[in-house]
Amino acid sequence: MIYLDNSATTEPYPEVIHTFVTANERYFGNPSSLHQKGSEAENLLREARRTIARLLNAQPSEVVFTSGGSESNNLAIQGIARAREKRGRHLITTAVEHPSVLETCEYLETVGFSVTYLPVNEEGVVSLTDLKQAITEETILVSVMHVNHETGAIQPVLEFGEYLKKFEKIRFHVDNVQGFGKVNLDIQSVGIDLCSVSGHKFHGLKGTGFLYVRSGVNIQPLVFGGGQEFQLRAGTENVPAIASLAKAARMAMEKKEIQNSKLARMKQELFEWFDAQEGVHVNTPRETSAPHIMNVSIERTMPEVLIQALSNKDIHVSSKSACASKQPSKSAVLLAQFGEEDERAATGLRVSMSWQTSQADLEALKAALSQIVPQVREMKEVKS
Repeated sequence: MIYLDNSATTEPYPEVIHTFVTANERYFGNPSSLHQKGSEAENLLREARRTIARLLNAQPSEVVFTSGGSESNNLAIQGIARAREKRGRHLITTAVEHPSVLETCEYLETVGFSVTYLPVNEEGVVSLTDLKQAITEETILVSVMHVNHETGAIQPVLEFGEYLKKFEKIRFHVDNVQGFGKVNLDIQSVGIDLCSVSGHKFHGLKGTGFLYVRSGVNIQPLVFGGGQEFQLRAGTENVPAIASLAKAARMAMEKKEIQNSKLARMKQELFEWFDAQEGVHVNTPRETSAPHIMNVSIERTMPEVLIQALSNKDIHVSSKSACASKQPSKSAVLLAQFGEEDERAATGLRVSMSWQTSQADLEALKAALSQIVPQVREMKEVKS
């Protein structure tokens, strides 16, 4: 099998699975219980929180465990909106965010908030000028992803964070689901108030994640019923999953430099190969992009047909975000990047690599596409 859909999810590290199984066997107590088994679970939970805090250069009290990126994004955006609505009801985000951000903002619009969706240029990047022009006296939150989930474009969150430090009223949220463990982000120096992370994007388990909440930032919870997670997320903590998340996060950070060097070389090779192909447009920025994501549009093809044809050869890629992959519409990210009239929004293909990706995998992908693309184009011409 050749798996090149790592932006959708990654294969868990064996060590992560081992940690999860072991913790289930040995630390099954409720961490809120007063007996020994409860204390053992509580200690494991506390150690996992300390581990992630060290990786972030943060305080343990600033780490709130969640079920992943979507919940973290919802908790950050709705939490700030509800906590600060008396100060203002205007939010700013971008047109290329993950559905868990866009749909949350759309929901808030139905209950009285206003939202500005910043445009992007042809590289999929937002400008600081547009952000400055969008801020009003009512603005209470800016939410911008670090690494785009479809193209790998890196947003200028450092510039944004520096500028937003001038506004005491505005909180800054960054969706770092695709960037954690791959693209450096110093949340302290940037001035980030909230940061979302999902474990299954860096070889952890699905259903694990956390939200960094800077000390002093007040948000309202989405789930009530207990005092867990600093009263921000009620419910008995999934201690084995949290322990496995800390393990995956530590391993991702330890392997980051070596893995990124390898991924950057492979991505450059893909850039050069796709550039040489007729009717292929690279949608990923050459300089300001993450090392593991490559997005291309292949003229006169249908992404779903290419994906199935490659899957028949046991090569697995994708088109849009996994959350939207079964919807027949064009890519919202590429629409924002190129416009309705450009065919690229309807023909995008995403190749996303990991530390497991080999040179042989890339050669197999290139050989398969060289065979499949002419066949798909011919089929489309015959049907039209």
